[in-house]
Amino acid sequence: MSDRLKVLPQYLMPKQRLTTFAGRVAGAKGGSMTTRLIRWFVGKYGVNMEEAENPDIASYTSFNDFFTRPLKPGVRPLANAAFVCPVDGAISQFGAIDDHHILQAKGHRFTTTELVGGDAELARQFQHGSFANLYLSPKDYHRLHMPCDGKLTRMIYVPGALFSVNPTTARGVPNLFARNERVVCVFESEQYGPFVMVLVGATIVGSMATVWHGVVNPKRPQKISEWRYEDQNIVLMKGEEMGRFLLGSTIVMLFKPNTIAFNPDWAPERSVRLGELMGDFTGGA
Repeated sequence: MSDRLKVLPQYLMPKQRLTTFAGRVAGAKGGSMTTRLIRWFVGKYGVNMEEAENPDIASYTSFNDFFTRPLKPGVRPLANAAFVCPVDGAISQFGAIDDHHILQAKGHRFTTTELVGGDAELARQFQHGSFANLYLSPKDYHRLHMPCDGKLTRMIYVPGALFSVNPTTARGVPNLFARNERVVCVFESEQYGPFVMVLVGATIVGSMATVWHGVVNPKRPQKISEWRYEDQNIVLMKGEEMGRFLLGSTIVMLFKPNTIAFNPDWAPERSVRLGELMGDFTGGA
């Protein structure tokens, strides 16, 4: 069966209602029922609770508390590199931006302008630059960290669909990452220039949150919203937490030309871990 046929049911299912319901369940404090749900989830997806700062399943009061659990200090050391991987997950695609097109999967591309919500001026900074799409599966750690030091300048909420973002859907749904709901976070690095981290929503992703704002999409407004931070000094250091998914999804990163040379060991579908070498600085030549 082709990937397009496999994802056909997603076009028909009530994704918004399912996501709203999942968000309520994940946020509920259901006592023993919550504990049973978490225990089932850990068993089904093989979650490694030994890495969690709090490995006691019964102590989590809601599924969201469990899902966004912090890791033990020191279990994800940072590589001695200009850019480190910001998440635990798997590589969807990465590489060069072809003019202004990003590879989603074989046969599917989308534009940087579409990804950032239609801001052509913002997208132009990354023409012929580099991108990385990283997928977080249900078993993964779901806090997002900084690939390098950066000062926050803008955040843009872009409403959209709520398709799944798993590899099959990425191969079967055109423009997936520029079609789904997303939060675009724009940073400026003193050494590396501007870069963007895009948090992509998905089916049953209850919400997305950042450390400076909290939950960005609690009511899912059907219009683009923007926050400007140029007059504030919100600086996050390499490896520092910048946000989290309440249920799993994908992060897309954009870098300007001549900025990053990706880890030669990286390849599509390869697993990655927070803090590992993502790339070296090319010197901005």
